[in-house]
Amino acid sequence: MQFRRRVLAVAVMLLGAGNVAQASEIVVSAAASLTNAFKDLATQYEQEYDTKVLPSFAASDVLMQQIINGAPADIFASADQKAMDKAVAAGVIDDTTRQDFVRNQVVLIVPAKDDHNITSVSDLAAGSITRVAFGNPATVPVGRYTQASLKSDGNWDMVKSKEVLGQNVRQVLDYVARGEVDAGFVFATDAAIMPDKVTVIERLPSPIPVLYPIALVKREGRHEGAASFLEYIASDKGQTILAKYGFAKP
Repeated sequence: MQFRRRVLAVAVMLLGAGNVAQASEIVVSAAASLTNAFKDLATQYEQEYDTKVLPSFAASDVLMQQIINGAPADIFASADQKAMDKAVAAGVIDDTTRQDFVRNQVVLIVPAKDDHNITSVSDLAAGSITRVAFGNPATVPVGRYTQASLKSDGNWDMVKSKEVLGQNVRQVLDYVARGEVDAGFVFATDAAIMPDKVTVIERLPSPIPVLYPIALVKREGRHEGAASFLEYIASDKGQTILAKYGFAKP
């Protein structure tokens, strides 16, 4: 209930912001892990097409709920299929435009100054390890991927007993970078933006492909240039920018 109230409050704020947003802006709701890449994509697109792109970043489930509740987004980019599936089921997505546009990977990271000498997930079982951060599986895609991976190798219950839940992947990254936790699970692309503050220990095999879907939002007044920006993301230019931030082709 608390999560629902928070989502509705944020949606109302976004709706208010929509009243002052210019009609010339393409509004993009994108997963938190896409922050750096999509800011770059927006800048490049604006320079080439003289059309402003306004990105908004949060956990995919939060964005999905905002869109369902009427937030004025033109494009939704999710970090997993579950959030996109819910948006499709709610009738707010043009399913004909849905496509997987990048691939990622979940990694175990530790602070750059690791006093525990962690070398693998199994090391997290040590008694000296008491705080391990990961995204809340109920609302955060990286948390769902982490849970699926750790369940498949039998480490989930052990890690969960030491959980520090993040509301999005960037919050988990910050926890580890600041040394507030002993270790954490994030996307490889997020770890890559703080190479001086976190160390990647292990890449997790995932029973669920870490694919990001993107689609146009189905709403009255959708920006006429939204489809063009969607095409730009999938183009060679767009994929080159995404690759610069560590994202692989789907």
